[in-house]
Amino acid sequence: MAVIVESKAGGGAAAPSYVKTPAWRFLASLPVDRKLARHDIAGSLAHVGMLAEVGILTTEEAGALAKGLHRIYGEIGTGSFPWREDLEDVLTNIEVRRTEILGPLGAKVHTARSRNDQIALDERLYLREAIAAVQQETLRLQLALLDLAEAHAATPMPGYTHLQRAQPVTVGHHLLAHFWRLSRDHQRLSDAFARANVSPLGAGALAGSTLPIDPVRTAHRLGFAGVFENSIDAVSDRDYFAEFLFDLSLLAVHLSSLGDEIVLWASQEVGFLRPAPELGSGSSLMPQKRNPDVAELARGKAGRVIGDLVSLLATLKSLPLAYNRDL
Repeated sequence: MAVIVESKAGGGAAAPSYVKTPAWRFLASLPVDRKLARHDIAGSLAHVGMLAEVGILTTEEAGALAKGLHRIYGEIGTGSFPWREDLEDVLTNIEVRRTEILGPLGAKVHTARSRNDQIALDERLYLREAIAAVQQETLRLQLALLDLAEAHAATPMPGYTHLQRAQPVTVGHHLLAHFWRLSRDHQRLSDAFARANVSPLGAGALAGSTLPIDPVRTAHRLGFAGVFENSIDAVSDRDYFAEFLFDLSLLAVHLSSLGDEIVLWASQEVGFLRPAPELGSGSSLMPQKRNPDVAELARGKAGRVIGDLVSLLATLKSLPLAYNRDL
């Protein structure tokens, strides 16, 4: 997609207009990155506030921009935002909508900001939210396992090595092994959150800006623990995604192990449990069966998560600094 920026008579920038290139479908990432829309608005609001505080924008300009951004945020929330598939990504869609609402003033949001540090910021904001959501669900499963383990603290069962009966244990003791695996997963996610909780905004395309911006102010507005130490690293770093995907992969391995155990225990050969009707399915031919579908799918989906990690690492392995389109 080509970008054409037209100049107004008398100076100043007009709203950008876009034309399709033959490769526009290949370049489009909107189906993937539109989930970043709320985070992009949050980043722009913080950026506008900082620009006003350092005197690059007037109070009136900042107020009008904030009003327009809040309007777009509301449209996104209600599903009334006019998404355009011919605009390649979420950033372009929001930029075009902003200038539709505010005219040339809308372009001033991008003062002292590049799409490179903008998308890096959006991704970190998204990741912080995603980590918190996964941690919450992991904790729910931990608590469920803990309740079940307490209920069966004295229920005997055989312990296994090599899938052969070895020593007697209790059901509670066995379930707590899964609990502690998940506890480590939860802690790893906290560690990943801490390393991702650094703002890249202000790094620009790769070498910052000559304007007197204050990245620390923006970082504080967005709740980051700190700001980047190196502008090239800020726009090229995707360690946080790789680390998150590794943590998810290991979590998925643990869930797969739990699911596999449920499948085994639910078999007639073992018979330790019987799946609840809402967590399994019957057979169209054999109505006496109750298949542990949820556990089987939990086991199977782990491969997708691991595959995503390998795909990301394969992409990152040969990228030069700083920003690249396939980053």
